[in-house]
Amino acid sequence: MVRLWIPEDLMRAVIAGDYGPPEGYTVGELPVPRPGPGQLLVRVAAASINPGDVVIPSGRFRDTTPLTFPHVPGNDFAGTVAETGPGVTGYAEGDEIFGYAAPRALRPMLGPRPSMSTGSLAEYTVVEADTPFVAHRPAGLTAEHAAALATTGLTARALMATAGVRPGERVLVVGATGGVGTTLVPLLAAAGAEVVATATDEDAGLLRDLGAAETIGYAEPGYPSGVDAAFNLTLPGDALTGVAAAVRPGGRLLTITFPVPRQDWTGRDDVELRFVLDMEGVHGGMREVADAGLRATIGRRYTLAEGAQACVDFARRHTTGKLVVVV
Repeated sequence: MVRLWIPEDLMRAVIAGDYGPPEGYTVGELPVPRPGPGQLLVRVAAASINPGDVVIPSGRFRDTTPLTFPHVPGNDFAGTVAETGPGVTGYAEGDEIFGYAAPRALRPMLGPRPSMSTGSLAEYTVVEADTPFVAHRPAGLTAEHAAALATTGLTARALMATAGVRPGERVLVVGATGGVGTTLVPLLAAAGAEVVATATDEDAGLLRDLGAAETIGYAEPGYPSGVDAAFNLTLPGDALTGVAAAVRPGGRLLTITFPVPRQDWTGRDDVELRFVLDMEGVHGGMREVADAGLRATIGRRYTLAEGAQACVDFARRHTTGKLVVVV
């Protein structure tokens, strides 16, 4: 076992003390976690906020994914390997890495090489080493942008691989201003699609700069009709009738949100419904994200002391791109 010197046994972290909204999160001290066999202790440089960071501690899924408390939220991270556990190969103390790692409570949902952590909204986190969702960070990718790209890059790549977008197709992106949307829109444009993206007036210029041919409001009556494919990145899986109505017969509707949608919920039996959640890295892992040259849009940066507020802002405010906590 190799251990980088750690100045003390306590660390600062964003803490959920019990089930509830993010307004109940605090920033306090917890013991520095220790890596076991096949694990890495990472000194976190940056982390970004995802829906699970507020949904899972809310208690909404406590029956299927019960948490133990105190719970540290945070999936996406970039940082430096501070210690390697027994049996780790491919990483050494001082390596710069980044990736995605889910709460350990989600283990039943994960693949055969699960990426799990003790929570990245902290000065230190423990992650699994042998997983496609953790990789060395390229020198040209900053820690902040690496943390912003982890989940968004994985999801955008999986959506593109699943959708099979062809040049000249017209596509609708609902939720285009979020982290996944601002990474996905440039990929769609590069594939030759005509992108119609939902956005506020303030974000319309950003979406056009990213490659959208047209921006529209969020109201469903304003959605276009007859699009070849629609990407839902924000609406619940049981509220997709408006998005489905925009798709031509024989077109595709792709969604990433829970609950996992059913065909009869869409009101369309002539549209191909695809729920995209690649928990096994079928469409590539973090190394492929690093090699793809993807773009991350960072909407706002926070210090770790402001980490609890970052979670509140994510849940309560309209946000553009990713919210990043710089540790």
